[in-house]
Amino acid sequence: MPNDFNQQIIDEFRANKGRLNGPFAQARLLLLTTTGARTGSPHTTPVGYLPDGGDRVLVIASAGGADKHPDWYVNLRADPQVTVESGAFTYPARAVVLTGGEREQAWARAVEADDGWAACQRKTTRVIPVVALHQIAGEGPPNVNASSPGEAIKVVHDVFRRELALIRAEMSADGGTLGAQLRVNCLTFCQGLHHHHSGEDLALFPFVEDRHPSAGPALRRLREEHDRIATLVAELRRAVTAPAGDPAAARAEVERLTLDLEAHLTYEEEQLIPLLDAPA
Repeated sequence: MPNDFNQQIIDEFRANKGRLNGPFAQARLLLLTTTGARTGSPHTTPVGYLPDGGDRVLVIASAGGADKHPDWYVNLRADPQVTVESGAFTYPARAVVLTGGEREQAWARAVEADDGWAACQRKTTRVIPVVALHQIAGEGPPNVNASSPGEAIKVVHDVFRRELALIRAEMSADGGTLGAQLRVNCLTFCQGLHHHHSGEDLALFPFVEDRHPSAGPALRRLREEHDRIATLVAELRRAVTAPAGDPAAARAEVERLTLDLEAHLTYEEEQLIPLLDAPA
C-alpha cells in the first residue's frame, strides 16, 4: 500500500515540476518507479540522488539505516528497467548496482558531501548499496513535463536556475573546501548547460527563425550570449578541476555565471515563449 507521506511528496513534486517546500526544499530528489518484484505492479518512490555527469545519476538504498533493503532496491534488482521523473523530464533508465572500487568512490563522495549517509551506515551491518540510473537514449530528447513548447522552455530553464542555486548554497556551506561531490555537481551542471545551448543553436533557433523571420535580431543576440556563457562555463570548469582546487575562485566563477545566465534565460523567455505559444 502507498505510504501517505511519500504520496504527499509525489503529488507536490509532480504538481510543481520537482519543486518542493519544507524540509526537502533544498534537496535533490527524483521519483523512481520500479516494478514490484512480487506483484508486478509499478511502485513510485521519492529518493535523493547525486549528480554523476553524463547520462546517469546515483541513488543510495539507505532506508534510513534499516537492516532491510528498501522495497525499491529489491524491485530493481529483480527488474532493472525503471522510470525516472526529475521534475522537468520523465525518462526510462537502467539501474546498475555499483560494486568494488566504483561503489567505494561514489560512497566516499556521498559521505563527504552529507554525513547523514555515514550515520545511516553506522545503524546497520548491511553494506548500503549505491545504484547508478543510466538514462536509456531514445530517438529524441526526454519527455518534458510541459503542456506547450513555451512552457517547456520555462520548465527547463528553471531546472538550471534551481541547480545553480543549490551549487551556490553548497559552496557557501562547504567550510572553505571544494569537495569531490561538489566538483561533480559543478561539472554535471556545466555539461548539461552546454548540451542545452547546443540543442537550441542546432534545432530550436533555426525552427523559430524559419517561422518568425522578425525574431532574427533576438536570436542573434541569444547566440552571442551562448558564446559568452560558454566562456564562463569553461572558466568554471577550470576552477573546479584545478589541482589546487581554490574554493574562492570557484565561487567567484559561479557568481559570474549566475548573473549572466539569469539575464540570458529571462531574455530568451521574453522573446521566444510568446512566439512558440502563439496560435498557429
